[in-house]
This record gives sequence, C-alpha cells and structure tokens, in this order.
Amino acid sequence: MKSATLFFLFCLSVQSVFSQNFQKFYVGTFTSEGAEGIYLCNFNDETGDITLDKTFKAIDNPSFLKISPNREYLYSVSRANEAIEKSGGFVSAYQINKDGTLKFLNKQISNGSGPCHVDVSPDGNFVAIATYGGGTTSLFPVNKNGSLKPATSIIINQGKNPDNSRQEKPHAHSIKFSPFSRHVFSADLGTDQLNIYSLKGDSLVESNQRFVKLAPGSGPRHFDFHPNGEIIYVINELNSTITSFKLRGKNWVQYQTITTLPQGFKGTSYCADIHVSADGRFLYGSNRGDNSIALFVIEGNSQRLISFGTVLTKGDWPRNFTLSPNGKYMLVANQNSGNITVFKIHKETGVPEFTGKEIKLPSPVCLEFL
Repeated sequence: MKSATLFFLFCLSVQSVFSQNFQKFYVGTFTSEGAEGIYLCNFNDETGDITLDKTFKAIDNPSFLKISPNREYLYSVSRANEAIEKSGGFVSAYQINKDGTLKFLNKQISNGSGPCHVDVSPDGNFVAIATYGGGTTSLFPVNKNGSLKPATSIIINQGKNPDNSRQEKPHAHSIKFSPFSRHVFSADLGTDQLNIYSLKGDSLVESNQRFVKLAPGSGPRHFDFHPNGEIIYVINELNSTITSFKLRGKNWVQYQTITTLPQGFKGTSYCADIHVSADGRFLYGSNRGDNSIALFVIEGNSQRLISFGTVLTKGDWPRNFTLSPNGKYMLVANQNSGNITVFKIHKETGVPEFTGKEIKLPSPVCLEFL
C-alpha cells in the first residue's frame, strides 16, 4: 500500500513538472504560400521540443497575431483578396478556450489593403492595426466579450520618400501601444517616420510631437521599448540598421544608429523583427537575406547598443521571432524555408545557440506565446 501511494505521488510530481514546462504558442501564416491557417503548437521550455497541437483552417492569410493581456482573446489581421473584401483585409477576434482552441467572435474591415500588424492596449479595451498597402492605422474598441466594434479612428498617412520601389507612398508597417503612457506609436516604412498618437477617449489623435524622422531610405518596420520606458529601438528594413530614440523631457530624440549586418557583408538583406530581452540587457534583430539574428548588448548607463555579431537562423527569411516566457529560448519563424528553429539563450552572454530542435510548418510569419 505504501509503495502504491509513493508511486502515485511520484506520478503527480512528474505531471506537475511537465505541466510547468509546457507552453502553447500560435503561429500566424500566409495561406497564399501553402499554409492552412493558424497553427497551435506545444513548446517544452526546458527541453526546447516543439510539437504541433491543432490547426485552425479556413482563415485567409492570418499573418500577424496578438493575444489580449488577460490571455482570453486572440486578434489576427488577415489579407483577403479583392473578391472577398474590396478594402483588402480584416482584423478578426477569437476567444481562447482552456485547451487553446479558438472560437471565432467577429471581424471588422481593415480600412486599408494589406493589414500587417496588430496590437492590444494594456487594459485590453482597444485593438489597433496597421496596413502596409493602405498606409493606414485604425483603432477598434473591444466589447466585454472580446469582440470588436467598428473602428472609431482611421488615420491615413501622407507622403513618400527616395526609394521609388518601396517608398512611393505611405506603408504603415507596425503599431504598438506604449506600456508606459497613453501614447500609440506606428512605424511607416514609406515615409521614414515613427508616428506618435495619443489615446483620448476612444480616439487616436496626433500627439504634441507628431512623429520622429529617420534617415531617408531607412524604411522603419518594427520597434520595441526598453523596460525603463525611456528608449525606443526601431529596426529599419531597407538599410538594415537599428535607430534608437531617447525620451528627453516630453520629446523623443534620435541618438544612435547601428548596422545589423556582419562586417564585410555583400548582398541583399532586409531587416524584419526586433525584441529587447525582459531584463533590458540584450537586443535582437532579424536579417532576411543574411538569414541571421543580429546580437547587441544594451549598455547599462546609456542604453546604447554594442554589436557582438550575428547567429544564423538555420532557415531562410526570418520574418519574425520571439523569446519564450521564461527568457531561456528564442524561436525563429523562417518564412521561405517553412521551419521554426529553436535557440537556447546563454544566461550570461545573451548568445542564442541552436539546439537542433525545429518544426516544419508552411510559411510561418508570426509567433505568439499563450
């Protein structure tokens, strides 16, 4: 009897440890490139193993995803062909069930073609999206059940810049609510601007500092905040650099630009995603073409970036990557090679080391941990 009790307690202990190490994440994709929809994967954050759990089909190009702060809802932007929606796309709301399955709630039109980025306000009351083709940013109030109301603000960007092939008009490429204020930021690749809005009531309005300008031809794509709230790091797609902005008084001021490419690189490469580690010590950016993750130490006093090389992503076209909730791993979505590769991050040096673990999925373009 005693042995049976001990065995039962041992099994409970093993099950508890396993559940603690077990994480779920969603994968946004391009169905136009062979994917089937949104994928749900399991990730063991001690071993680095990934397995496919479920596939949510019949969703057109659910490229970028964002989970609400209370972890109860998922929002996705979808590029639709003109026969389905003349405006070019949607933003959709899903309820997340206990097992990670998704229940469709509703969708709203994107108010611009090529929706490419979505974010949720820290209080979960608003969703904002950016459209690359339309050059617009839109704000959607969230109902109590997680569904979306029609947009209450639609901002149409204006302008162009030197690269006629990519900057012939505005291309809003990302949007984020500040975790530190009522401001909302949006990077526009076509105008070389990081636009700054204020959230007032249920509207987006221009802030006193309407934007910060980047070098002509930079092509700002994504950005991330330093945990101290005083630095924004913008990754520039077209010239493969990261530009840092520091908050001085009430205004953001540019104070550093640094390349993401290895010394002596020759060829074509475009930056994509950027993330700051939770402790504010390291910054990472992805290079599509060089197919690498650029590594930077964040200097303690100034928060200036110091490059310490690149790591190959073991795939082609790293469009998006993410850090695991425990900070021990980096998962990289290689769009063209159709694989998600797993790297273990060295605690002291911050260097991601390939684990040999990966999962094959068609056209992965966004990773979002539940």
